Amino acid sequence: MTRIFPAAGADTHKKRGRWSVGMSAVATVLMNLFIYPLIVALTVTGIVLFPILYALWRTVVRWDKGRIMRHFVWIYGRSWMGIVSPFVRFKREGFRNNRIDLPCIIVVNHFSFFDTYCMALLPFSDVTFALRSWPFKMLWYAPFMRLAGYLDLETIGWEGTLEVSSRVFSKKGTILFFPEGHRSKDGKIQRFHSGPFKLAVETGVPILPLSMTGTDVLLPPHRWWLKPATICLRALPLVSPGAFTGETAHVEMRKYVQRMIAENFEQMRSEAN
Repeated sequence: MTRIFPAAGADTHKKRGRWSVGMSAVATVLMNLFIYPLIVALTVTGIVLFPILYALWRTVVRWDKGRIMRHFVWIYGRSWMGIVSPFVRFKREGFRNNRIDLPCIIVVNHFSFFDTYCMALLPFSDVTFALRSWPFKMLWYAPFMRLAGYLDLETIGWEGTLEVSSRVFSKKGTILFFPEGHRSKDGKIQRFHSGPFKLAVETGVPILPLSMTGTDVLLPPHRWWLKPATICLRALPLVSPGAFTGETAHVEMRKYVQRMIAENFEQMRSEAN
């Protein structure tokens, strides 16, 4: 009579699998017990110390108020990265010598509330965010967002966006858009809005596409607890508006950039798995 036995090491493999799952659950619990209180403490400390730090920065670097505030936002994001680093791994790819050509319009996919924090992965701090109105309704952030010169797109409209963006570009600055307009709820890249691409065609400023993975694992929409993740931000080749012509140039540019980001996103996700 033939007897079939489990392959050698099968029980050990199962035990290791259960151990891995158990450790992941413990890490998730610890992450949520500590990270949220530390983020609140970081935010409150930053607000309290802001007047002193702002006065010090104005004296030392002599930047305008908007640039100082954008630098503070970048430092806040880097501090957040430090807080979550025991549970989150960060990677940055595609940035040549940690620099990019300026001015440019950055577009990046949107999966999580913490996507804005992850923009501290950028190798420079002078980034002007262009956002929908709802973030400006958060009382603890709104004054600093306005001081930073961020664009409230729904309030200022197209003409206001074009005017403010032109001033930013004249100073070799950068405008950052989440072209989906909202966080993806199904883990897929959503349809892009035309705003940043129309702006590129109107001003002649190139688009820098960024593809980001991992924030959909960290904190997707409709979930309040954090999970350990690996977050990767990849810079793709600059896209010049001069490569697109005609009345639908911005539409063709939008489709091209969306395809670039979506293809890289899927590639990055498969590499992570």
